[in-house]
Amino acid sequence: MSNRSNARTQQEAPFSTDASEILDELKRTLLALPTAQIDSAVQSLQIARRVFFVGAGRSRLALEMAAMRMMHLGLTVFVAGEVITPAIERGDLLVVASGSGTTAGPVHAAQVAKKVGAKILAITTASASELATLSSFVVIIPAAVKQGNQATISIQYGGTLFEQTVLILMDILFHKMWHQLGESAEKLWKRHANLE
Repeated sequence: MSNRSNARTQQEAPFSTDASEILDELKRTLLALPTAQIDSAVQSLQIARRVFFVGAGRSRLALEMAAMRMMHLGLTVFVAGEVITPAIERGDLLVVASGSGTTAGPVHAAQVAKKVGAKILAITTASASELATLSSFVVIIPAAVKQGNQATISIQYGGTLFEQTVLILMDILFHKMWHQLGESAEKLWKRHANLE
């Protein structure tokens, strides 16, 4: 089916059909993630002295939301590129999301982190990418990258499924860590921004 035919079919589909298809696709993708990779990701976050997040475009936005939630857990977190972000050092963790594993900015950040002895948690679709090779921990998401139009991998445009999965994956990691800590929602709420 051509992209034009596919677009026409999607326009005719009711909202409930689109919602079901996208949610089903996201669920299948999340359930395909290897448990060992998830457990290693949780452990990497728990043992890190400080956690830095870096990504580009929509992947960065997903990681910014993750950084906020990890701050609510009491972790010391930074988003790369912000003016108050300090130098990464040994004992720190860099969380990087790049579907292709080749995005210049995130790969450069991983190179710097590795050089200073920090650990790297990569979230990517490409197990053989430079980013995955540089990383101490890797979560491989079975999704299309933004340059791909493979309808067999995803019904959604570009890297949408990858970016959605990054967001929900990080929320799941937060959820697991929150319950392991046993802290109340009230305690987390005290860490919410109060200058808004």
